[in-house]
Amino acid sequence: MATLPNPLPRLASLGLQLPPGGPVDTTVDGPWHEPLLWLADERSAPGGWAALRRTAPAVGLLPVVLDVGAGHGGPERWELMPGEMSYPGNHDPEEVLEEFWDECAQEDADWPGLAGTDHADDATDPESVASDVVDSLLDGHGPLKDPRFALVPARRSADIPTAIGWTGPANHDNDTGRLSAVLRSWEERFGIRVVALGFDTLLVSVAAPPRSPAEAEALAAEHFAFCPDNIWQGSDPTLPAYAEHQLLNQPAWHFWWD
Repeated sequence: MATLPNPLPRLASLGLQLPPGGPVDTTVDGPWHEPLLWLADERSAPGGWAALRRTAPAVGLLPVVLDVGAGHGGPERWELMPGEMSYPGNHDPEEVLEEFWDECAQEDADWPGLAGTDHADDATDPESVASDVVDSLLDGHGPLKDPRFALVPARRSADIPTAIGWTGPANHDNDTGRLSAVLRSWEERFGIRVVALGFDTLLVSVAAPPRSPAEAEALAAEHFAFCPDNIWQGSDPTLPAYAEHQLLNQPAWHFWWD
C-alpha cells in the first residue's frame, strides 16, 4: 500500500498527551521496518476519544479502538500483513462489491447497484457521532472485551485497517485495500468512521444511516457483499430483516468475518 510519512517514530517529540503505551511493529513475517501503530497499555475509558481526535490528526495520526480481549490477544498476534495490502484508491468500490456479490449471491441474483442516500449533506457531524459511539462502546456494557486506544498513520478513517495490514476478513478477501475502498465510499455517502477493530471484527459509526426501509434494503445488499457472514449467520438470514434491524436509523454498523 502507498503510505504517507509515518510520524510514529517521532511520537515522543510531537507533543501529544497520551496515556502509557507503545509502538507495535509485529507482522506475520516478523518486525516491520517502522511502527504500524501506537497502542495504549490500559483499558480505554469514555471521553478519551474526543481528545485524541482533536490533536492526533494534525500530526498525521488517526485514533481507533482495538479489542485485545476477545480471545485473540492484541495486534501483535493478529497476523498483520501490511506488505500485502494494495492502495484503496486503486479500486472502484462498486466493482469490488459487485465482484463479491457475484461470488456470494445465490440463485444468480443480479447485482442491484450502490445504494443512494438523500440526506448525506444534512447528516450529523461524523466526528461527533464517532465520539458518541466510542463512548458507548467504552461504558462497560458494549461488545468489546478489552478496548484500547490506538493511533494509526492514515489520512482517512477508511484506510486504517489497510494501513496496519489487518487481515480480519482474510476468509472473504485477503487484500484489505479492496475493503477500504468500500469504506471510503461509505465515508462519502453515509458519513462512516472506522472506530473499532478486533481480530476479525470491524465497527464503524454512521452519521447518515438509511432513513427509509427502501434505502436500508438497498444498502443491505452492499453489506452482504462486503461481509456475507453478517447475514448468513444472523437470526433471520434475509436482507429485509437485516435492513430493518441492523441498518435503519442505526448509528453504528458491526461486521464479523468467520
